Amino acid sequence: MSYCCRRLLSVFPASRFPVWLRCIAVFGLLWLNVGGSFGAVHEPASARQSSARFVRVSRHVAPAAKRTSKAKAHSSGHAKKTTTGKARRRVAHKRKLQTSFERPMHVSQLKTKHRRQMARNAREPRAGRRPANAAAQRHARTVTAARANAHSPAHAPLRLLARCGYTPKSRALLRAKAVYVVDERTQTVLAEKQAERIMPIASVSKLMTAVVSLDTQHALNAPLDVTDQDRDYDKFTGSRLSVGSRLSRHDMLHIALMSSENRAAAALSRDYAGGRPSFVAAMNAKARVLGMRNTSFVNGTGLSPANVSTARDLSRLVAAASRYPLIRAYSTDRAQVVRPGGRHAQLSYVNSNALVRGGDRSIVLQKTGFINEAGHCVVVRMMVHGRPVDIVVLGAPGPHDHIADVARISRWLRCSLR
Repeated sequence: MSYCCRRLLSVFPASRFPVWLRCIAVFGLLWLNVGGSFGAVHEPASARQSSARFVRVSRHVAPAAKRTSKAKAHSSGHAKKTTTGKARRRVAHKRKLQTSFERPMHVSQLKTKHRRQMARNAREPRAGRRPANAAAQRHARTVTAARANAHSPAHAPLRLLARCGYTPKSRALLRAKAVYVVDERTQTVLAEKQAERIMPIASVSKLMTAVVSLDTQHALNAPLDVTDQDRDYDKFTGSRLSVGSRLSRHDMLHIALMSSENRAAAALSRDYAGGRPSFVAAMNAKARVLGMRNTSFVNGTGLSPANVSTARDLSRLVAAASRYPLIRAYSTDRAQVVRPGGRHAQLSYVNSNALVRGGDRSIVLQKTGFINEAGHCVVVRMMVHGRPVDIVVLGAPGPHDHIADVARISRWLRCSLR
């Protein structure tokens, strides 16, 4: 201020201006200086905000680097002063206005942003870095799904129900010595009775004969003759297929599975590289592959009581034979006419299973068998509400007991597995 007064006195020299005029000029200058300072100190908040807006808008026309640094400094300083919710919203709105006026970032700024993002991604946990947590999460999801399914009727545990007639009293009505019922999809055992007992299996052996014959991949349309070697020298049973008859391998397999024709099965076992001993060895090797540890074969017909197995082992054979479409089709065919030549122009065969002959289409594979030592036997794959179930019945005493046992078990299944 003293400098301004000296300048003013120099402008008004004493030689030309009187003293009183010079004093008025000095006091006027002092008045203006004091009033301006007081107005700056007591400036209203609205005016300061208007000026701040003016300064902020003017900053947006500055170069990109200066504008970014000033905006950060302004926003950080203002954020420290504001603590209320409204103040935070105002700061967020101001930042939004600032970013709306910004120009595209420089290449160096983009690289810096990219490096920061990569560093954040590196610090974040990944699924492959913590297998224990991932396994725990999968286990938790499995447990949750299991708990949900436990309360769902569609996922209820498979079992035969008492309300469907499966009671200790009804189980005692099964006449067979050994019974085994298993759900094929889940391998759930639904019923069993002496399932590990080793017993003769009679013509159920023909299922393995069919499996080994198809595995050789011989031409099924090729003819096959019945010779004297195909006679039954174990039980001395007769056959409608006389010696000298000629049928295709197709027909031999068909009547062996459907009607349990012994000479047809014997001809198939003889028609093998190495003869019948090699065929029997292949049958036993296949049994080992399928896990049938308590099973043994000595011929392809099952007429020998030395062909033995268990109900549990035979369920494995049923599962393996079901993979062959021809075995499924031929074993469940109701009737077949063959033309062996010779004195018989044609022969009519029917299915040996009374349930199949009666039109039970739920049976998709079956094989019956009987010799005195084995009793009456049958194995069945049955579709119960779209679910494959294997039934093995061995050692039934009467000629109809094995079929009656299967019919009773099928009623339990249809009611229980809804």
